Amino acid sequence: MIRYALICDHDHGFEAWFASSADHDDQAARGLVQCPACGSTAVRKQVMAPAVSGTKKAAAPETSARMQDMVMQAARQVRDHVEQNFDYVGDAFAREARDIHEGRSEKRDIYGEATPAEVKRLRDDGVPCAPLPSAPPDPAKLN
Repeated sequence: MIRYALICDHDHGFEAWFASSADHDDQAARGLVQCPACGSTAVRKQVMAPAVSGTKKAAAPETSARMQDMVMQAARQVRDHVEQNFDYVGDAFAREARDIHEGRSEKRDIYGEATPAEVKRLRDDGVPCAPLPSAPPDPAKLN
């Protein structure tokens, strides 16, 4: 596994893990590497220092697992809140978000589906939107 520090064309920095350098290159070429903040696929590698052993101790495995559980729980809570309180507009999200922003439709909270290109056009035009966290896997269904 290899970890890359990445940055999108909107200067959102994030990290991602890949099986190999070739795996990253393949996924990036197919537009599968997306910024988690804005959904942009215009992502490039940042300069980063290699991980070098030093005097700092790594987090204990149980701390890392606890942190991962906390992040997954927070993502689940955000998604649950949106699904319970926002109107689902399906693949009409981009059009409906633009109509609300421009006053052609009633102001309300919505969520739905949009392509990366649609999201980019919305953001370029100043229409506020953000990706909804993926639904975390159900722990009861994991191996």
